[in-house]
Amino acid sequence: MSILHLFKRRRTNRAAEQLHRAIVQQARQPGFYTALGVPDTLDGRFELIALHGFLVMHRLKGDPAGIDLARIVAEEIFRDLDASLREMGAGDLGVGRRIKVMGEAFYGRIAAYDAAVAEGGDLAGALTRNLYGTAPPFAETLSATCLYVRNCVNILKEQSYSDLAAGHLRFAAAPA
Repeated sequence: MSILHLFKRRRTNRAAEQLHRAIVQQARQPGFYTALGVPDTLDGRFELIALHGFLVMHRLKGDPAGIDLARIVAEEIFRDLDASLREMGAGDLGVGRRIKVMGEAFYGRIAAYDAAVAEGGDLAGALTRNLYGTAPPFAETLSATCLYVRNCVNILKEQSYSDLAAGHLRFAAAPA
């Protein structure tokens, strides 16, 4: 691989970067791991980023002007995942394979959560299979997680596209 990629100026989108930071900050809240029982593992952390990424992208795609920003937010998420894998010592070939697998998983989650938050969708089932895939949740924990996700969908729906396009984002309160 050429080192020229190190000197390329990448196009940045400040709003997408801010939205990405908010997604990661929310996904790192300790209550998800303590109160809601999400496994505090690499998989669990990925799943929380995927869930919060979905929530933001779902809202953005609800506005015709937001579709492009949703794509850029996803690119930001994967740029960060790529950097994280490299920091953990994965080589160039290993990173490419892992990012491909993570991309397929991420977009699979997006599709599953899209169907799950739709009228009559099975949010509990989608969360059990994905967020809690490696550690099935207790019924009350799953119920609290479903409530959190639905609250986030509603709170994000209330936020104007112009606020989101400026990088301003609010989620429901993280569990304590």
